[in-house]
Amino acid sequence: MSFAIVTDTAANLPQLYLNRHDITTVPFTFLLDGKEFDYTCPDTFDSHTYYDAIRAGARVTTSQINPDRYMDYMRPILERGKNILFVGVSSGVSGAFSSAQLAATQLREEFPERTIRLVDSLSAALGEGLLVLKAALCRNEGLNLENTARQLEEFRTRIYHLFTVDDLQHLNRSGRISGLTAAIGTVLGIKPLLKGSDEGKIVASDKARGRKKVMNMMVQKYAALVSDAKSHLVAISHADCLDDAEKLADMIRAECDPQDVIVTRHEPATGGHIGPGALALFFVGAPGVRKK
Repeated sequence: MSFAIVTDTAANLPQLYLNRHDITTVPFTFLLDGKEFDYTCPDTFDSHTYYDAIRAGARVTTSQINPDRYMDYMRPILERGKNILFVGVSSGVSGAFSSAQLAATQLREEFPERTIRLVDSLSAALGEGLLVLKAALCRNEGLNLENTARQLEEFRTRIYHLFTVDDLQHLNRSGRISGLTAAIGTVLGIKPLLKGSDEGKIVASDKARGRKKVMNMMVQKYAALVSDAKSHLVAISHADCLDDAEKLADMIRAECDPQDVIVTRHEPATGGHIGPGALALFFVGAPGVRKK
């Protein structure tokens, strides 16, 4: 029996991919200067206005999605007789996955004949998105629900995450770095290079002085760690810095010529924590690459 794929909007996939693979997304919520918004459709999100508001001093906050939100999106699928594979944002950066687990526990009681399988992506943004697309590929190839989930649990260790930010103060406010480090970095033009750890957390990888140098460093990391580039997608997200994102994509193509490169705007819920100008790169490496 085929199964439905459900994820959350932190996966940051463009609407084209969601539609093509019939993927259901649970929308995350964010507050912009205290006003609540649901992020429901990548195609209608005005990223320039959103990130410009943050540049002008608007404050973004987020709160954990409650289990009812997940149940509202999963229950109709179960009622149609479908089993569910859910791929969620990393438990290392958000409590949302635990809410999904609570929702699944209740729904299993309501629908004992159905199967709900959850996979912690240990990723966010397009790192999570690449894992969701892997799930769709497995389903298209005829794998059943459990075998697909097992494939994802292996594949998630191969998705490498790199990102840099334009203003360290946004990371400071979200608790990722100290205020002193942020102040020094801002004055000296130090650009951090951060990565997703094998535990699904954000950790420091390196740093460079200036945007150009840190982008070169991202490409060097890609060249050193990518596995079988022609067989896999590369994904790039940006927080209202399209020119840099397209330049990074060109640099990646010149280096290893991947299967394809996805370039898209960074979604608002996690984007509010990394701030305008953030630039992220996601690619597939060898098993265990995230330990490097």
